[in-house]
Amino acid sequence: MTHISEVIIRIKQPFQKPGWIMTQTWEHLLFIHWAVSPEALRGLIPNELEIDTYDGKAWIGILPFLLSGVRIRRMPTVPYTSAFPEINVRTYVKTKQKSGIYFLSLDASNPLITSIAKRWYRLPYFLADMQFATTMNRIEFESRRLRGNGQSVVFSGSYEPIGLPIHVKKGTLEHWLTERYTLFCQCGRSNQIFYADVYHEPWVLQQTKAQIRENTMTQRLSIPLGEQPDLSFYARGVQSYVWPITILG
Repeated sequence: MTHISEVIIRIKQPFQKPGWIMTQTWEHLLFIHWAVSPEALRGLIPNELEIDTYDGKAWIGILPFLLSGVRIRRMPTVPYTSAFPEINVRTYVKTKQKSGIYFLSLDASNPLITSIAKRWYRLPYFLADMQFATTMNRIEFESRRLRGNGQSVVFSGSYEPIGLPIHVKKGTLEHWLTERYTLFCQCGRSNQIFYADVYHEPWVLQQTKAQIRENTMTQRLSIPLGEQPDLSFYARGVQSYVWPITILG
């Protein structure tokens, strides 16, 4: 029997989180991860950032999900952004002060959010033709980057949660991969490194049954991945707060 959390995990006591400028909700996430050598990533990561590893291995994550509830602080929900699909490719980095996520690419179907994110957060967003559909507990996800944004960048698959939702324990690989509260980015013009803090309640994860039909998300990065991931799980979703970007000092 499949057990699925029906409630998005909302942020508790938001008044204790001053300084954020945007909130958004991430829903129906598939976390799929492949272990890779740190050397395979070094040329893709700015020298100012150290590649974070777990037991000597670096990790590539691909996350399809549904983005909803985008709102600037003290403003209503951003028009035309009620809910739309996104998929990102990420790895894990650290500095002397903190560890976090470095996005290798982000594909979304919403041109407004793509434009805002590229301008405000210097993130490598691409516009894509995407389909997201749910049938019972099964999710069908299709993404194809639009012509002019890099051809043959495709993800096609389905996934569904199985088993009970759990909070993963600190120190486990699952916790190390998911409990990340900083994103790093590099300005394409100045090459300066920026970071932004993010907050959400801890993830509640479930085992997942996933079928990947096509995946060329890392092809242009020259990172070959196996047909099946080394680790995969599902999360119903969380509400998040995002802070402004700051130059890494």
